[in-house]
Amino acid sequence: MIELTGINRNFKVGEETVHALRNIKLNIAAGEYISIMGPSGSGKSTLLNILGLLDQPDSGDYRFNSKAVNTLNEEEQAQVRRENIGFVFQFFHLIPRLSAADNVALPLTLAGVEPAIRQQKTEAAMQALGIAERAQHRPDQLSGGQRQRVAIARAMITEPQLILADEPTGNLDRHSGNEVVEALENLNDKGITLIVVTHDPKLGKRAKRYLKMDDGRVIGDHPS
Repeated sequence: MIELTGINRNFKVGEETVHALRNIKLNIAAGEYISIMGPSGSGKSTLLNILGLLDQPDSGDYRFNSKAVNTLNEEEQAQVRRENIGFVFQFFHLIPRLSAADNVALPLTLAGVEPAIRQQKTEAAMQALGIAERAQHRPDQLSGGQRQRVAIARAMITEPQLILADEPTGNLDRHSGNEVVEALENLNDKGITLIVVTHDPKLGKRAKRYLKMDDGRVIGDHPS
């Protein structure tokens, strides 16, 4: 499903060049559950952003379903993201003025899906995440765990092949964090490839495979 070969990403910070990713080689099969761990600045989030086509490598080859996606133009990459990839972030990224249901439905709204189908899919996603009764509440009327489940429902609404989660429990208490992780793992059980970046060793070890990163390199690739 995912093949990375010789991926490098550098950033200029003042006069210095920061080597965020160094010659990354990685293969990920469809349906895997992978965590990425490592200290701050090790390249975890940069790698996740490249996997999600939110950033571009300076060199190397990224193939998604055998297609060289890093050579596509912006519009073509946006289509790959829209049709295949869902995102869950630490800070939720919900739109404050929209209800929970409207936040979940947003990818379908932007894609021009007709209202009846949009409503049906939104209700099903919120029901699956246990937040159907909060559909008309705004984000500021929800707990942290509920907001993250809204974000997960939004990520799954387009039925993506891949979900990328960057510190999905970072702003949650232990109980809410466990609920969120279980929701993500349920999606993986249905065949969605799940990649989670985390600082939490307990969360990282729940994955079926975990990568360790340091100084822009993958220094370990282990089954749990």
